[in-house]
Amino acid sequence: MKFSIAIGYLAVMLLAGQAHAGPFGARLAQQQQAEGCPHLLSQAPARIIPAAVGKDQLALTFVGHATFLLETPAGLKAATDYNDYVRPADPPDVITMNRAHSTHFTHNPPEGIRHVLRGWNPRGGAAAHDITVRDMRIRNVVTNLRDWNGGTDYRGNSMFVFEASLLCVAHLGHLHHELTQEHLRQLGRIDVALVPVDGSMTLSRPSMLQVVKSMGAPMVIPMHYFGRSSLEDFLDLARSEKYDVRMASSPTLILSRDMLPKRPTVVVLPGH
Repeated sequence: MKFSIAIGYLAVMLLAGQAHAGPFGARLAQQQQAEGCPHLLSQAPARIIPAAVGKDQLALTFVGHATFLLETPAGLKAATDYNDYVRPADPPDVITMNRAHSTHFTHNPPEGIRHVLRGWNPRGGAAAHDITVRDMRIRNVVTNLRDWNGGTDYRGNSMFVFEASLLCVAHLGHLHHELTQEHLRQLGRIDVALVPVDGSMTLSRPSMLQVVKSMGAPMVIPMHYFGRSSLEDFLDLARSEKYDVRMASSPTLILSRDMLPKRPTVVVLPGH
């Protein structure tokens, strides 16, 4: 299978700041494990949103900061880390949020959004989401959250996995710690990892790269960075670990399983 280079790829840069993985508990261990996704994905020439999505394709658009818009062949639209500042022009069908700070959630989602998936449980304990809407399955994997006092809110946040068109896309949210084997088991096989690379509010560059390597995703897309230098630092680190680093010309990728990168690749989409 060929790997199209019409859309460029790049590497993620990830910097300091840590929380403890800590205990997970029975509730986390009992969450349903995802079916494995094939280590196959691809991209076709860039499209602008709204994207034209063909059969067995998935459109992924970087809206900005930590927000991506995913669009399926059936027309479903899902947005990650939906907030009051950076969001798609039109309300999507499904939104996910994490509660690290206000650029990752909203208290007032617009009317018309049918499914609001919070990465935390407002009633306490761990959030538990596993829904299928049209042709997309969306589920969460619970993580811990470093609080503003330097402590740890165990099971207080989530990563989200989006399954559609035989692809699995993982949005790591505002990840504050490395992943345990239980996290990796629940994630299952991931084709595309959307990874925070700021390095000061999430993880250090080496730690985030270790997360990426442990997941084994063939494509990594950086998000949540505050300047070119933070991105470039991680690119150097990724290259040292034999990742291909390429740049995309469009914020939208049309993914499918027809084309396989021969080596793990980090793709940078325009925006920040």
